[in-house]
Amino acid sequence: MTSPADPTASPPVLLDVTGRIARITLNRPERGNALNQPMADGLLDAVLHSANDPEVRCVVLTGAGKMFCVGGDIGDFADNSASIGEFLGRLAGTLHQTMTLLVSMKKPLICLVNGPAAGAGLSMAMCGDVVLAHPSAHFTAAYLGIGLTPDGGMTWLLPRLVGMRQAQDIILTNRRVEAAEAAAIGIVTRVVEDAALEREGSELAARLALGAVASMGTARKLLHESFASGFASQMDRELSAIAQAGKSPEGREGVKAFLERRSPDFKNAL
Repeated sequence: MTSPADPTASPPVLLDVTGRIARITLNRPERGNALNQPMADGLLDAVLHSANDPEVRCVVLTGAGKMFCVGGDIGDFADNSASIGEFLGRLAGTLHQTMTLLVSMKKPLICLVNGPAAGAGLSMAMCGDVVLAHPSAHFTAAYLGIGLTPDGGMTWLLPRLVGMRQAQDIILTNRRVEAAEAAAIGIVTRVVEDAALEREGSELAARLALGAVASMGTARKLLHESFASGFASQMDRELSAIAQAGKSPEGREGVKAFLERRSPDFKNAL
């Protein structure tokens, strides 16, 4: 069994809500932000708060230190070897609740990948609507290297982003994908110059928080539904969504602002 957490230690996940933006930071830099159960629990709590707080209009996910997240804490795996099935089931189950919330919440998600991402870290990095990567970032599936199988939605996200053939290569060969290649094949949106990651991430979050967040939430849902939908049925969903958006406070404000030749005030639209 793992030893009790040190009550004086820094929390494994930090949540800061400022200016209607929630910033969630994986905070075990001394362990490469490796995912253990306390971190998984803290991350779920932070995401639950961010997803359900009506004052939060954009969520940013990043890591402390020089790594984004190296995946599961292998030391914890070894410590729980006698009940490894139950242990992994709880850890992955908590992560999966978090991933479901991150993907389905009705507000945009930015991932700032400040360094290497492996295993569950790769899954978390991929789930952002916009993913900015530091040049030092690299990406590895990692699971098969220790005889395990992917979790965190990796087998759903990765082939949809890069295609089945690339996903097979990345997962089965366990090869490292450097930042530039990750941008080229679609794992990340773009690579940001060394000193600019935080600045660009903050500017983007501020811009999205001023946007039509409710409509962004609907657009996120439509995009995810599209993979399981035929063309005609997807257009039916779009038809229903745009009709509702047109009647919404955001839709009314957007059209009014356009006609009045001014910037829309979506955050105060009633």
